[in-house]
Amino acid sequence: MTTDAGQVTLRGNELPWQGVSGDLANARLIVLGLILAVPVLATAVLAILVSPWIAIATGVLALAGAWAAFVIVRQVSAISWIELPEELVIRKGRILRSLVSIPYGRLQYVDIASGPIARHFGLATCEIHTASPQSGGSLPGLPSAVAEELRSRLAARGEAQRAGL
Repeated sequence: MTTDAGQVTLRGNELPWQGVSGDLANARLIVLGLILAVPVLATAVLAILVSPWIAIATGVLALAGAWAAFVIVRQVSAISWIELPEELVIRKGRILRSLVSIPYGRLQYVDIASGPIARHFGLATCEIHTASPQSGGSLPGLPSAVAEELRSRLAARGEAQRAGL
């Protein structure tokens, strides 16, 4: 998978990789807060009403939430993508790294999805489907306008590549 622009690698920065929106981290942090709010409040109330030892559980939950928040921010900053002449390449992960290469000729369709929190931040997820379920990919946290433009470009390139078969 070599191009004239350089070698596509997990760590390489010689190509113009595009990152996802930083608002994706904010959206995921809101979800984390919503998930942790009930257990933290419940253990805090139990610590006051039942036993002060339950405060340890509150502290553990708070520490776990802080760690998860740190991981979310690092994880989102590790998602990037690039459109090459023959393929779309998506890379994700800091510890468990992955690099997915999706040839345009294998594209069947591209979905764009956006939940209520993502819509609030103006974000969408671009899901790329191919003939094989294992060879597709997704790009979360794209600004909605970018996701629409990417979907259009990918559809056009997919048609052009298939026309050459």
